[in-house]
Amino acid sequence: MTLDLLIRPAVAADLEQVRQLLVETWHDTYDPLLGPENVTAITGQWHAPEVLARQIEAADSVFLVALYGSELVGHALAQSRQPPIVMLLRLYVLPRWQRRGIGGRLLDAVIGAYPGLTALRLSVEADNPKGVSFYTAHGFEVRGEHAEDGVSTLRMERVLA
Repeated sequence: MTLDLLIRPAVAADLEQVRQLLVETWHDTYDPLLGPENVTAITGQWHAPEVLARQIEAADSVFLVALYGSELVGHALAQSRQPPIVMLLRLYVLPRWQRRGIGGRLLDAVIGAYPGLTALRLSVEADNPKGVSFYTAHGFEVRGEHAEDGVSTLRMERVLA
C-alpha cells in the first residue's frame, strides 16, 4: 500500500509545524541519550522560529516537508556549499509515522532536488540506532567517527552514480 504523501518545499506557514515535529522527534530520539532537559534546551536554540525562517530562505538549501493530508509528518533539510556534494542536515519523521517509507521518500526528494549530485553526506549520533540503521539501509556507509563532549558522531556518505 502506497501512502498518499505530498513532499514539497516548505513555506513560512509550515514553520510552526516543522518546529513541533522537530521537538517531538528530538525528544523521542535523544531523551534517553542526552536527557529531556538538554533536549529541550537544544531544540529551543536549534529549532527556534527565527532559525527555521533563515534556513527556509537559504539559497544553497532545500527545506522540504512531507504532508499526509493536512498533517505535516516529515521534514528534511539539505545544503550544497560544495557542489556536487550535498550535506543532509536533517531528516525526521514523526514517531507515529515512522517505518512507512516517508523517510526514504524524503531522501529521494532531496537527491532529486540536486541534479548532478555525486555524494550525499551526513552526521548521525553513533548511539542513535534508528538513525544509523535507516541510513545504512539506504546505502550510506560510515566514513569516520568524531567524539565531542562525550558524544560520538558518525560521518556517513552515500555515493551516487
